[in-house]
Amino acid sequence: MDHRTTRARRARSLTVALATALLLTLTACAGGSESTGNKGYITGDGQLTLVDPADRGEPVTLEGEGLDGEPLSLEEQRGRPVVVNVWGSWCPPCRAEAPELVEAAERLDGTAAFLGINSRDSSPAQARSFERAFDVPYPSIYSSDGRALLAFADTIPARTIPATLVLDGEGRVAASIVGQVTSATTLVDIVEDLVIEAGGTLPTEEPSAAPSTSGASGG
Repeated sequence: MDHRTTRARRARSLTVALATALLLTLTACAGGSESTGNKGYITGDGQLTLVDPADRGEPVTLEGEGLDGEPLSLEEQRGRPVVVNVWGSWCPPCRAEAPELVEAAERLDGTAAFLGINSRDSSPAQARSFERAFDVPYPSIYSSDGRALLAFADTIPARTIPATLVLDGEGRVAASIVGQVTSATTLVDIVEDLVIEAGGTLPTEEPSAAPSTSGASGG
């Protein structure tokens, strides 16, 4: 065999090996024994991207069934910011970020809506178990094949889990976090900025009651 042919084949083999190693490095979440279809998914580094109002695209349209079969729709939440989180119970970064999302949802109660997209769990029962474990207060669309992520194809890669998007009151993507959310305050700040941007007002904390000062009655 010609030495040049051998070297060419070795170079091609090395290229394939390097590409495979890179893909494995980017694999997001090694799935548990009960999950299916999670191989090949990637995660980002949690980078936050903000989109100026003039650069936001068309309102996102998405509807589907929740974990209990109930109908869910993004359009029903028009008029206020919506935080959309893409997750799977098989995904370690999703478990790591869950407490931050729950805290953000509690702090933004009445100011923003939250909606999850459960992707690649083989059954809703797995997802419901996850929600019970972390006491998740908001619903999720069940998308076992991950097709619901296509609604955000212009913003995040379709195979990215976890990912979080914040929509403005018109339903347009105003911010995205590709990868794990590490701080509830980040989401709270984004939502509050969107409320102010739309001319709204933020709820104010109730002033603490002044301590009672009971003086001694004079005789």
